Amino acid sequence: MSNLKVSYLVVGGGIAGVTCVETLAILHPEETLAIITASSLVKNVTNVSFYAKTIVKFDVSETEANSLLKIHPNLNIIYDSLKHINTMQKLVTTDGGNIIEYNVICICTGGIPRLISDSNKCNRILGIRDTDSVKEFEEKLKTGRRMVIVGNGGIASEIVYATKGIQKVWVIRDDYISATFIDPGAAEFFQNTMKNRSPEVEKNKHTILRRHVFTEEDTVVAINKNIKSAALGPDWYRKLESVKNENGEQELEIIYKVEVESVQEVDNNEYCLEVKLTNGRTISCDFVISATGVEPAVNFTFDKEPKRGNDGGLAVNENQETTVKDVFAAGDVAFAAWPYAPHWFQLRLWTQARQMAGMAAKAMHARITNEDVLQDFCFELFTHCTTLFGYRVVLLGKYNGQGLGNDYEILLRTTPNVEYIKFVLQNGRLQGAILIGETNLEEMCENLILDQIDLTPFGDDILNPDIDIDDYFD
Repeated sequence: MSNLKVSYLVVGGGIAGVTCVETLAILHPEETLAIITASSLVKNVTNVSFYAKTIVKFDVSETEANSLLKIHPNLNIIYDSLKHINTMQKLVTTDGGNIIEYNVICICTGGIPRLISDSNKCNRILGIRDTDSVKEFEEKLKTGRRMVIVGNGGIASEIVYATKGIQKVWVIRDDYISATFIDPGAAEFFQNTMKNRSPEVEKNKHTILRRHVFTEEDTVVAINKNIKSAALGPDWYRKLESVKNENGEQELEIIYKVEVESVQEVDNNEYCLEVKLTNGRTISCDFVISATGVEPAVNFTFDKEPKRGNDGGLAVNENQETTVKDVFAAGDVAFAAWPYAPHWFQLRLWTQARQMAGMAAKAMHARITNEDVLQDFCFELFTHCTTLFGYRVVLLGKYNGQGLGNDYEILLRTTPNVEYIKFVLQNGRLQGAILIGETNLEEMCENLILDQIDLTPFGDDILNPDIDIDDYFD
């Protein structure tokens, strides 16, 4: 146990927490700073590259927490988990009994996997969220014959794509795959690609995926086993491609518009689990992957409870400050409660965790130095760059017509196994886009959305591959 007094306190060793520390190291290196992390490994962002002003691609890697000492000479690292915040006296108590006094605090505790029912009773229901759960999944993958994947977001999609040598039953409540990110047309593009995969197509795709692959050579030191390590980044699944069961055949069945009713362990069956679905069907399997999203991890107490969002997250304003003064929050634990720009909305992604944390650090620094701060330009436009089924995917603005009602039109261009481009237009102006593959349209789309240029004169030629539309908007 120890007592500590610092100007800045950051809680959480995920992308948000580490980004906040790194930004404060640049803005105010002479001030004292502490980070509370439940693991000796933290997530950091590397190899940042810009496709445009707001479209950023980066790699996520794991590193020892003490490596942060290189960027901030006055940093204190506390390997523990948060228990209570006394906002009146500005004191934090940890599970290990540490007491830290702060001037401003940023809560970056992330999210907890939203697991399906019965998951606490059965160790064969796995929630893929952190490095520990990936290791457990890999072990089961080596000997498993059939698994059921529940969920329809990025993690579920990549498990389906990356795992080989095991029968897969994909249970989704939507009527098309990967509904969190894409539309039915893009889903069909990906499904056709999976059906037509050939060694050459695979080879060509991998040559364009110059991305960091997660490595987990270091031992994770978890102080509190109930507090898992931070969220996985965009490339965690790539290492699963080398984990194969040579005894099985790769098969995939997708069951649409259905949810899991119950999961039961059985003894008198070829498989040890039976998954009952809401359509009455029962599936036997070795294990279940629960990838149904996350809930904000507010697993600590306050003397004065900040306002919560409708999803349980800590409500924050445009400066990432909660309703309690000097208490900031960023990443999955935060609920964006400010009036959004027309083409931005919250979606719990590592991209937004990084953006929110950077904004929080700027606002915390401004509070200490009594300066004014303006919200970062990145909140003008929703952007996300990731990889799905081996393709680069860039999402911009209201890419699925979010909030536009029925008053919009869609332009599509697709080339099988190569690209899928979707433009969402309203009153002749671009409101959002989905870019799959190496389209090189990212910067043009960003400008068209932000500037709201009237595209009516171009008609369908805006996506005509024989016309270099970029020339019109240089």
